[in-house]
Amino acid sequence: MSDVSFVRHDQIPPSPPPAREAGVIKWLRENLFSGWINSILTILAVYFVIKIVIGVYPWFANGVWEGGSRADCVTALAGETGACFAILAERWNQLLFGISYPSDSYWRPFLAFVLLLPCVSPVLFNGLPRKMLVLTLLYPFIAFWLIWGGTILAPIVGLIGFIAGYYAFLEGEKRSGFVLGLVAGLIAAIIVWRLGGMLSGAASGFMAFEPVASRDMGGFMLNMILGTICVSLSIPLGIALALGRQSSMPIIKGICVVFIEFVRGVPLITLLFVANVVLAYFFPPDANIDLILRVIIMITLFSAAYIAEVIRGGLAALPKGQYEAADSLGLNYSQAMRLIILPQALKISIPGIVNVAVGLFKDTTLVSVISMFDLVGAIRGPILGSANWTGIYWEVFGFAALLFFVVCYGISQYSQWLERQLQTDHRD
Repeated sequence: MSDVSFVRHDQIPPSPPPAREAGVIKWLRENLFSGWINSILTILAVYFVIKIVIGVYPWFANGVWEGGSRADCVTALAGETGACFAILAERWNQLLFGISYPSDSYWRPFLAFVLLLPCVSPVLFNGLPRKMLVLTLLYPFIAFWLIWGGTILAPIVGLIGFIAGYYAFLEGEKRSGFVLGLVAGLIAAIIVWRLGGMLSGAASGFMAFEPVASRDMGGFMLNMILGTICVSLSIPLGIALALGRQSSMPIIKGICVVFIEFVRGVPLITLLFVANVVLAYFFPPDANIDLILRVIIMITLFSAAYIAEVIRGGLAALPKGQYEAADSLGLNYSQAMRLIILPQALKISIPGIVNVAVGLFKDTTLVSVISMFDLVGAIRGPILGSANWTGIYWEVFGFAALLFFVVCYGISQYSQWLERQLQTDHRD
């Protein structure tokens, strides 16, 4: 009897996984029905969601979009349950742009918002051409010209002052260190700004839009202005405060500690009252400091104190070996922080920074307590104060909540994407 052996020449095709281990069934088992407790909670959640949808759907489906008052909505509904969305159709301009912003200039803040997306992209996303950073640099001055109006020479002079301050900072840092460079940069920027103020005033008709006073700013536009500017300014200021708190120089460290602890111990609404009443006394007698500028200063200082503590936690989380590695490479303090320490600390601090940014954006609604008609201020004041719309609450406040949710959810999703992009550790 001969021994016959056989070797297979082709691979056996893989068998499909069981139905419960693939596709939608697997996802349901792992996320919704992984145990008897989770199964009960899932069933209860689905039940309550269905009840809420059944109860709210007629309110949306029967909504009235045409009408000039609440009485028109009541007449159109004829006793049925429904929302009075006519208030949104009639007052959308006040909700978005405020009460007094010129209606023929709505395209200007809208264009500024549209330009924000491509101009901020080089900072937020990798892989874009570095030349696009020029758009990021130019955007604040273009947006100021579009929203506030006036001659284009004012933002041009501001841009020249910024560039002069930047190069003065670099030259001062080369010669005598960071502090002298910072002082030189500020002095250069102030000199150019003061000289440019007289120039732009003399040429007020050159490429000028209709000027809009800050007291006429309002609606969701004001919330976007305050949120964007304050978040952009508070991050670098928070980094400087965090580094100052860890400084070996007692005076700088003491100033940073006192500032951070004082600001974190005071409610934001108190600082807004200070911005409205007290802050003007800290400027020269003939200085007419804009209210929005004063509010921006206070909100920026408030959020910078919280961001400083978040970044300080990121710095403390780094192992000591990172600092020693920077010393072994012969790097000075600024080089070590810029190239080694801060990139790692900021990556660790992303969730905390985003949390502060989201809270800051929502806190911009507090400016309504100092008579600034932002989105909430416009709703609580002129819109609901009108006799035509007395008793309409859910529609306008729901619209405000939707706007804030879209912006805050977008910030949150971007932060999660950024964390995934910066995840350099290897996990099995």
